Amino acid sequence: MKNFLIIFCLVFLSSCQLFDKKVPDEQELLQQELQKINWKEVDAYPTVASCESINDKEVQKQCFFDYLTQLIQQRISIDTLHILYPEIDTISVKVTIQPDATVAFETLKPEETVSYDIEVIDSILQNRLADFPKIEPAIKRGIKVKSQFVLPVIIKVEE
Repeated sequence: MKNFLIIFCLVFLSSCQLFDKKVPDEQELLQQELQKINWKEVDAYPTVASCESINDKEVQKQCFFDYLTQLIQQRISIDTLHILYPEIDTISVKVTIQPDATVAFETLKPEETVSYDIEVIDSILQNRLADFPKIEPAIKRGIKVKSQFVLPVIIKVEE
């Protein structure tokens, strides 16, 4: 019985040391978690209804970008951009999707030496894309987030 009591006391004393571990600091844990997050990547890219059923993240992303580029090209091809500026074959469009699913388009000034009135092109772009279909925003850690990207949009298609 004496041996049992000694063993019990030793086990009890050593188990108390397990409870004596230092609790990590809240700020320290927060900083560690923030460092683990890749702020340049999203968990789910923005999407449209026709691409939502795709399970593969990269294929869904490509479907979204293809859909977006094609729709923008269709809408601005009806216009006189290729007549006004025959030397332009591609424009860069910055697309911003807000967490509330609002979409904004902006024509970026080209790095080339081709000169044209960016305001005219931007005005035409804004006009043609005013009633753009619903886009689900990107998701990061379960929260809808703002995303921005630049799309090359072909204006002049060689026939």
